[in-house]
Amino acid sequence: MAAEARFDEAVHGVVRLRVCGILARLGSTEFALLRDTLGVSDPTLSKHLKQLENAGYLILVKGPGLGGRTRTWAELTDAGRAAFDGHVAFLREVIDTDPVARDGES
Repeated sequence: MAAEARFDEAVHGVVRLRVCGILARLGSTEFALLRDTLGVSDPTLSKHLKQLENAGYLILVKGPGLGGRTRTWAELTDAGRAAFDGHVAFLREVIDTDPVARDGES
């Protein structure tokens, strides 16, 4: 079933949109991989993950890593997947709009 096209402010920010795209493809993903892939700092990524978590769009799971350091994984919730899919559908509608078919609007 196709997602309902819907603009989502929580997903729309560039970093958050890219986070959702990565998580949609990979599933549960470790913080460091997200940070390195996006090329952002720890505080920047933490801020965006917190925004998505507060929206109910992802969960953060902490667990032990090598050397006794705590590692964090992020994963989309069902609501997060639906929001991302809906936002992508919205963006597709925006870019697929035929300007000629809009009654002469420019």
